[in-house]
Amino acid sequence: MQSPSSPVVATGNTTPGRWNSRPTTRTRTAAQRKVYGKRKADAPRAVFDQRSPAKSLEKEDRKVVQEAVDGLREKLAVVTIEEEYAAQEPDVPEHQETRVGEEERSEIKVIQTDELKHEEPAPEATHTPDREPQDEQIPAEESSSGSDPKEETKYETMVEVRISPKVAIDRPRRRKQAPEGTTEGGRRSTRKDKPAPRVSSGCVTDEKANSYVQSILNEALSPVAAQSVQKFGSWAARAGNLLEVVKIAEGSYGEVYKLRLREELCKKEMSKSKLARLKAYGDGVFKVVPLRAQSGPGSKKFTSIEEIVSEVKMLKYLDPIPGFARFREIHVVQGRFPESFQKAWDHYKRTKDDCLNPNPSSKRAYPDSQLWAIIEMDDAGCELEKFAWSSIFQIYDIFWGVAMALARAEEYALFEHRDLHLGNVCIRSTRPEGHMDPPTDHEIISQSFTSGFGLSTLETTIIDYSLSRAELRIGEETELVEVASSDLDKKQIFDAIGRDEDEIMLRNTYRHMRAQLYHGDPLQTEKCPDIPGIWTEYAPRTNLVWLIFLLKSLLKNRKSEPTTSTPSTPRQPLAPCSPNKTITKLALGKKQEYNKPRVTAATQEYIAQLKRTLEDRLHTVLELLDLENGHEDMCCAADLVAYAIDTQWLGEEDFF
Repeated sequence: MQSPSSPVVATGNTTPGRWNSRPTTRTRTAAQRKVYGKRKADAPRAVFDQRSPAKSLEKEDRKVVQEAVDGLREKLAVVTIEEEYAAQEPDVPEHQETRVGEEERSEIKVIQTDELKHEEPAPEATHTPDREPQDEQIPAEESSSGSDPKEETKYETMVEVRISPKVAIDRPRRRKQAPEGTTEGGRRSTRKDKPAPRVSSGCVTDEKANSYVQSILNEALSPVAAQSVQKFGSWAARAGNLLEVVKIAEGSYGEVYKLRLREELCKKEMSKSKLARLKAYGDGVFKVVPLRAQSGPGSKKFTSIEEIVSEVKMLKYLDPIPGFARFREIHVVQGRFPESFQKAWDHYKRTKDDCLNPNPSSKRAYPDSQLWAIIEMDDAGCELEKFAWSSIFQIYDIFWGVAMALARAEEYALFEHRDLHLGNVCIRSTRPEGHMDPPTDHEIISQSFTSGFGLSTLETTIIDYSLSRAELRIGEETELVEVASSDLDKKQIFDAIGRDEDEIMLRNTYRHMRAQLYHGDPLQTEKCPDIPGIWTEYAPRTNLVWLIFLLKSLLKNRKSEPTTSTPSTPRQPLAPCSPNKTITKLALGKKQEYNKPRVTAATQEYIAQLKRTLEDRLHTVLELLDLENGHEDMCCAADLVAYAIDTQWLGEEDFF
């Protein structure tokens, strides 16, 4: 793959400081590539909504058919019985009119009962549209006689057109409350005004606020979240007391909370089957982002509507790719933090030293009408910056897991992350018990592997696309794509220096990334004038710039490896177990130790050699990606992964 030329040269614009920005929607020259790798399970539905995420095509088809049927029933329901004959014959005796009315009511009652029993209608009912014009000219004497079976059939036909089980059962209020009037011709007329749609008590009815965030609501998957802005307190109250709110992280964009299941309380209030389904759902992670105000105070800070829409579109589009966050739902709420979220914030403030965001309860920081975007995702595990890694097996799996995810996204959506610091990489273990200790010698020799990847049982997930860039296909039947990106020149992230070695390396990485996009050379970091629209361009080598930062950080901050190869001792129970249970556990422990393969001196030497091999490979990667003397053919993460597969550092089964 050839290195992309400088965007300034590519456009033919030699005037410094100017840029001819391309449109955000353009035609893709190649067909959409498939996603490499496999997902273990689909993303579950949202916590606070039902029938989410998006329904299947079969359900959508059923919905369209049902809407068509309901529309036809509404049209039939407003068909009225013409009674012009009553105006033409005013001399009908009063007792006769009363008898006619009683007969009409009895006929209607009989027909409604038949309909509720789902009996087949009379054959004449199928010709109702052709017979209605004749019914308007029937004399009053003929209609009042009630002895002619032919006339009774006509009358039944008219009532059956007007009354249906759907209207009679589901719309009693509409028919009862519709006021009746008399037209100039003497006919009765019924108002056709439809009742206003029912709005949930938790919805915000402010039209200005709803129209301001409508583009975000359009990205919601469930009807509840897409309906309107919701009151923050009402939205949070849907979880009840079954879920515990815990703040787990924060950033310049906002804060991240997790909802944990209260198992002891749930066991008392729900059945075992419901509890099992709730456990299978897993913990949810909520990214709470304050939105920029439309005008007045707060209109020049926080996250803009366009940036949130861009991030949500990327979350939904990259959801199928292994190694990327699983999207659940997007909510827009208004108001102050509810009590559960505020308590979680206060606890984080007391126990952590990195709480820098303003207190949500402060009215100087956030007004009562503050709008918040809440992005709901799967729990991807622990942030890499909060994890203490010590084994080369862990470093090897973390680095190549991120590299392969970026390579898949490059092929799938021409993706650049542009903010891949340690806080935007999450890790979790695939072990049944979930602990993330370094692999033991027994675990290493018991696994079948060919490349050395996957021995630590750690899986990586890339999160937070607020500064990322991707091309999103608008539809399956069109080749048009939409570029989702953010203007990083407005973020003021390229002038910071840093307080320690790690932060200095991070700030230099931002400047190398900007230089790569502006000049095609990551080392040309001298600040040049901003070029509007340039951040929509594709410069995949920025992913390699961030992979260099990631690998250097992993190797530099590695903790000393424990001397013993046994996993950490589990926590002892507070109360002593019964003697019988102790004997059983000891017997099982001896049996398991007997079945474990023996770790001989030759095996230990083999594992030590494997560690040296994996570390040598990673140092070779640093040489290949070196910004000054690196391999000239390394232009993107996909090139690096292809090189690793060719040299058997990775297996094809690891990537495909």
